[in-house]
Amino acid sequence: MPLLLVAAGAVVVWSDLDAAGRARALDGAGSGQRGIVWLRIGLGVTLAIIGLTVIATRGSSPSVVVDSLLASLAVLLGLIIIAAPWALRLWTNARQEQEAAARANERADIAAHLHDSVLQTLALIQRRASDPAAVTTLARSQERELRSWLYGASVGHDETLAAAIASVSHEVEDLTSVPVELVVTGDRPMEEHGIALARALREALLNATRHGQPPVTAYVEIGPGGVEAFVRDRGTGFDLDAVPEDRLGVRQSILGRMERHGGSARVRRREDGTEVELTLPALEGAHA
Repeated sequence: MPLLLVAAGAVVVWSDLDAAGRARALDGAGSGQRGIVWLRIGLGVTLAIIGLTVIATRGSSPSVVVDSLLASLAVLLGLIIIAAPWALRLWTNARQEQEAAARANERADIAAHLHDSVLQTLALIQRRASDPAAVTTLARSQERELRSWLYGASVGHDETLAAAIASVSHEVEDLTSVPVELVVTGDRPMEEHGIALARALREALLNATRHGQPPVTAYVEIGPGGVEAFVRDRGTGFDLDAVPEDRLGVRQSILGRMERHGGSARVRRREDGTEVELTLPALEGAHA
């Protein structure tokens, strides 16, 4: 039995001192796994000490067993004190190697991404230098892609309302070559009413870029109480009453669409342009 205890302790310790175990023990991010590794190592050392103590004191009185156990602990403590500087240096070197490897991988990823996206776009811009509109479109597209990569944004991914709004804004930019300054706060899951708002916002942006003057701005606030969106341009102004009845773009694509989905839309003429306001109620079951 004592030999089995020593063997079990050795197996537990050495199984956690391989490369994967050392990585888990040194990983600062996974504190739970790191604690389990050190607990297993401590358990293995304890089993080995108990087994060795039993072997050394077989048939002895309890007082001799206690003395032997204390002596073993004293020797173990001395070894820990002697080996502490070496263990600390080993720990520090291992952490430095991990950090250096992580930095090298990060630099390689950045270099690969810059080569595949930014450098390719710069080459295209050089070829199309005589076409200002194409250069502007390429630059804006690359700016969006780079921001998405840097900040983890889900541009073009339409599972949420904020992502769908960003997608239609970028689509309008690509169609009209007019920059759209977009600000979105908050988010919520995508559903039919959100799809209607995104389409109405797209129509408002198209009208602003085609009939207004830049800068064209869009501000969307998504909160627990509902959604508010504002599209503004700096043109000469827009009067809905002056639009003929057979022109259904604003009336059906914006006003009618929002009303059909329980929201509202309003077009206001301002001194410095036009503002389109879209509102949508909160999702059913959402708590304000």
